Amino acid sequence: MKKLVLAFFIISMVGYPADQKKALERVDTASTVLDEIMAAPDKGIPGDLLVKSECVAVIPSMKKGGFIFGGKYGVGVISCRVNNSRSWSAPSTIRIEGGSFGLQIGGAGTDVILLVMNARGAVKLMSSKFTLGGDASVAGGPVGREATAQTDAQMHAEMLSYSRSRGIFAGISLQGSTLRPDNDANKEIFGKEVAYKDILMGRVPAPPGTKVFLTTLAKYAGPKPSAKAAPRKGAKTPS
Repeated sequence: MKKLVLAFFIISMVGYPADQKKALERVDTASTVLDEIMAAPDKGIPGDLLVKSECVAVIPSMKKGGFIFGGKYGVGVISCRVNNSRSWSAPSTIRIEGGSFGLQIGGAGTDVILLVMNARGAVKLMSSKFTLGGDASVAGGPVGREATAQTDAQMHAEMLSYSRSRGIFAGISLQGSTLRPDNDANKEIFGKEVAYKDILMGRVPAPPGTKVFLTTLAKYAGPKPSAKAAPRKGAKTPS
């Protein structure tokens, strides 16, 4: 019996690093996707929107099925601004699922990026599960270097969404999708159970394996100018 318990313990210890490596690969893939999309600024996300965003989510190779309409499922990562918007939180892993999106045919993977554009949307995002278009308004974002924030969708939506499939990058509707934390993957990355909200509020230090994603995010989204940064609810303002 003791030998059986010992064997199980050894197997568990061997499997843990592999699970952690798999979870961290998700973070690295998200970094690569963001880099590739922003490498073509004339067809990518307008830089001013990234700088104004409160949170950024990247879901690489979201799976979908069906013809025209179909279900979807994806896993990715998300980070939010902390310290009055001058830095980024450790990334939390997330899952997005349900609903349908766009006029895309087949079952190929689609890279998805979601920008949270205001503090109100960020607060909603930190709930254990919420529905895009229901709990929080979402719209397809404008594309290209010259696109500005002066569109009705951007002015009113709490979140903007984008997709890349077969080399085509465009704003996309994610109405009806649900987004929630992937607590199991977070446990692998952080080495312990951590609260989703604590991660996004910057209360949990970023593990070394997530630094590449944060560096990539800061390269494109940068620190929001402090003079324009609106403090989160409950935050202290300088006297």
